[in-house]
Amino acid sequence: MQTTLKKPRLTHTGVRLAMIAGLMILGQPAVHAETVRIAIAHYSDQTLPYFDRMAKEFSKANPGISIKLEEVNWDSLQQKLQTDISGGSTPDLSIVGSRWLLDLVRDDVLEPLDMHMTPAFRERFIGPFLNAGKIGNKVYGLPIAASARGLYYNKAMLEKAGFPNGPKTWDEVIAASRKIKASGAYGFGMQGKEIETEIYWFYSLWSQGGDVVDASGKAVFDSAAGIKAARVYKELIDQGLTQPGVTSYSREDVQNLFKQGRVGMVITAPFLAKQLQKENPGLKYGVAAVPYGTASATFATTDSLVMFKNSKVKPAAWKFADYLFTKAPRVAFTSAEGLLPTTREEAGDPVFSDPVTKAFIGFLPTAKFTPAIAGWEDVAKMISNAMQSIYLGKAKPEDALKAAAIQANRVLKK
Repeated sequence: MQTTLKKPRLTHTGVRLAMIAGLMILGQPAVHAETVRIAIAHYSDQTLPYFDRMAKEFSKANPGISIKLEEVNWDSLQQKLQTDISGGSTPDLSIVGSRWLLDLVRDDVLEPLDMHMTPAFRERFIGPFLNAGKIGNKVYGLPIAASARGLYYNKAMLEKAGFPNGPKTWDEVIAASRKIKASGAYGFGMQGKEIETEIYWFYSLWSQGGDVVDASGKAVFDSAAGIKAARVYKELIDQGLTQPGVTSYSREDVQNLFKQGRVGMVITAPFLAKQLQKENPGLKYGVAAVPYGTASATFATTDSLVMFKNSKVKPAAWKFADYLFTKAPRVAFTSAEGLLPTTREEAGDPVFSDPVTKAFIGFLPTAKFTPAIAGWEDVAKMISNAMQSIYLGKAKPEDALKAAAIQANRVLKK
């Protein structure tokens, strides 16, 4: 009797095992790849190549995770994220200005990061910088970038003006600028448009002993100190000691004047030193503290890496965030962009032992941050508009600041 051989029947488990085996034979991954979307802010031409390199290195070590980069200019980043939030299409991770955190937390769109952080991870950071990402008792942002401000001065111009080590006070800024003007250059470069226009005035405000808001969160920048600070800047403009058309110059525009050797002084961040090294290495310059009025003060800021609450790949997103805050990636990013270290290991790297970085670290004890208040961006815009009207001569300092403070307190509900 002839026996008929029956084909074996595969159970569902057998089918899956056969498929996995087949994929392994073909050399294809059997696991489902996850994609992490990250919105990165444009700091310089180095930013996208850096993150592209980090994404490739990370994915090579983690073949089940791919990284999708979305680079956005700072001027449009907040609006893009607001649009993404409204449409329910936020990236998994994003760089944001730390000053935006409170509003984002109030909108309930950010993931608290404490549950993802181990004690060892927390210990990586220089304390004050990690605290900048805290709202209440929870950490919502990791300090991806940190900076302070100082006064860059053209050594040749300032030496001829009688201030070889740079000016120490606003009176000295004005005196030096008059002599520089007589030589045919601009004395003091002043920003008057786009991001951080209000911050550029805060340098004068804080150094005159004023503040933006008081302890209760009420706007007080229209104080006597605020009016004095605005008058200092208006005097520089009216005497022709700045570049003409201040309200047409962004931060980058003013920095470019300094790079070109057309202005004697400008207040900005450590990253200008990196740009000078690349674009005009022959320019001799120094870095001094923000000029003194009645107090010593500078501006410090951090940008934060955040995770959005609606991310569907949180473990993978956190794994990439963790990787970005290990030593080698941090040193590469911070040194390339000309920023200040935010982790202990990177701070100990020899690359940060240069005089400029040391100078900016030395300014940190007198540093002030923008207020951690809801609606800050609206208030900042009101202040910027007020300063522009003062610069253009459309309003007196006391009138423009008083009107802006009234508007701000409506937003702040004070």
